[in-house]
Amino acid sequence: ASNKIGVALDYNDEDYTSSDIYGLSISNGKENYYISYENLVNDQSALDILKDENILKNCYDYKAIKVNLGLKGIEVKGLSFDLLIASYILDSSLSNNIDFVMNMFGMDLGSKEEVSLFTENNAERTCKIALYSLVLESKVRKELEKFNSVSLYENLEVPLATTLADMEIEGFPLDTNVLNELGKTYKVKCDELAEEIYSLVGEKFNIASPKQVGEILFTKLGLVSKSKKTSTSIEVLNEIKDQHPVVNKIIEHRKYAKLLSTYVEGLKIHVKEDGKIHAKFNQALTQTGRLSSSDPNLQNISVRDEEGKLIRKAFYYPDENYEILSLDYSQIELRILAYLSKCEGLINIFKSGKDIHSETAKTLFKCVGEPTSLQRRNAKTVNFGIVYGISDWGLAEQLEIPPYEAKEIISSFYKTYPEVAIFFQQIVADVTKNGYVSTLSGRRRYIREIYDGNYQVREFAKRAAMNAPIQGTAADLIKVAMNRVSEKLKEGNYLSKMVLQIHDELIFKVHKDEKDTIYELVKNTMEHALDLAIPLEVDGGFGSSWYETK
Repeated sequence: ASNKIGVALDYNDEDYTSSDIYGLSISNGKENYYISYENLVNDQSALDILKDENILKNCYDYKAIKVNLGLKGIEVKGLSFDLLIASYILDSSLSNNIDFVMNMFGMDLGSKEEVSLFTENNAERTCKIALYSLVLESKVRKELEKFNSVSLYENLEVPLATTLADMEIEGFPLDTNVLNELGKTYKVKCDELAEEIYSLVGEKFNIASPKQVGEILFTKLGLVSKSKKTSTSIEVLNEIKDQHPVVNKIIEHRKYAKLLSTYVEGLKIHVKEDGKIHAKFNQALTQTGRLSSSDPNLQNISVRDEEGKLIRKAFYYPDENYEILSLDYSQIELRILAYLSKCEGLINIFKSGKDIHSETAKTLFKCVGEPTSLQRRNAKTVNFGIVYGISDWGLAEQLEIPPYEAKEIISSFYKTYPEVAIFFQQIVADVTKNGYVSTLSGRRRYIREIYDGNYQVREFAKRAAMNAPIQGTAADLIKVAMNRVSEKLKEGNYLSKMVLQIHDELIFKVHKDEKDTIYELVKNTMEHALDLAIPLEVDGGFGSSWYETK
């Protein structure tokens, strides 16, 4: 084999953590080989090529190949170039569909339907993918150089593909008995609420049908929303909840029905034969650079809501030698905002170790002494709202105050922290001029809506632009931390492993003999992942289930 090859996998399903493999193709740029899966498992020289990290591999979506083969006991090492990741860095707003990406660089894979009627596999298409990932490398690397994105690609995203693949292969055990018990409780609650709803309105109807709920609320009961909308979205239900007791019951019923379908039933279907879920971490999906997860989506397991949080009890380790460690960044986006905007006031608060929300509350609400818990909570809403470019109306809705008061609060925030206002004005000027914004590590996000003819669309684009460098830098930070932690765990030959990433939180399975070492190692690595000249704080703890770690 030459020192560099193109590799592509022929498999049958979107979900590569459980799909059958038909075959594998290898290209050296001159000849293309296709080997069926049955032959691959018995071909020692092909298996040796795959696991030899000195034979460099070019591919499209290395992680999918490594995980699909890894879960079947076949090791893959030596990622050199990943076309999916490179195209994502060049423009995160474009589709990450393989045909689209290949076409973007002038290659055509041919129609998926051009498959022989007698075989399921698609040897020709797979060989083309292997070949094109070799052929296109120099062209795509030139594009990365043009955008100054080589370091982001090579030092952050390429190593991350391996870090994430290891996590996906490892998986996380899920106790379906705990889910079933929770399911029973939620089902009882749903049935009780349904009976209460029927007796309040005097008839039975389908609570899951927006049309029937709308007829009951707006036609039969004659409720009217401020916005005059007759939709049954949560926003409208919140507007009218004081007009009739049934509305709150419908909101609550919806919550339990969602917990049942999305989490209890929704998680159970993803438990594989090994008793684990192997969630996918999407590296090339979000426009901000953040990771998302799917099959199942673990990032929307609510922590704000106790019933939702209970779902985390099902995540546990049956082996008594292991515990779960969860560590997350405290107020990371506000710290990044302080650093990027060079805001003296915010920087001093973080350096002195004071509570950012209490300090903001004192200035916004002119507190004499310590702010009340409500004032602190409202200041927290303002702080995080500012990070997301919140509008007067948006803040008014969240704090349930008139828009003019919200406007005063926002302008008071900018008076207190003037550098933040200047920073945001500069971002809006930059995005209007260039059509994109960048994170600290040079990740670009294109925001083409900034040129839209519609005023509302342009305003939305401005808010997205204001948030993108902050959220994108937070995403880069946690990715740097994940790569470094992963490296240190391997170097130290630890039994402990990183298993999940949820927003600003990393979750580990930790061997009991390694608890103190791993806690210090991870916390220290996370707190020093980027030098922001502001202390980064990481908090968390151990538990026998994910629920107990917080």
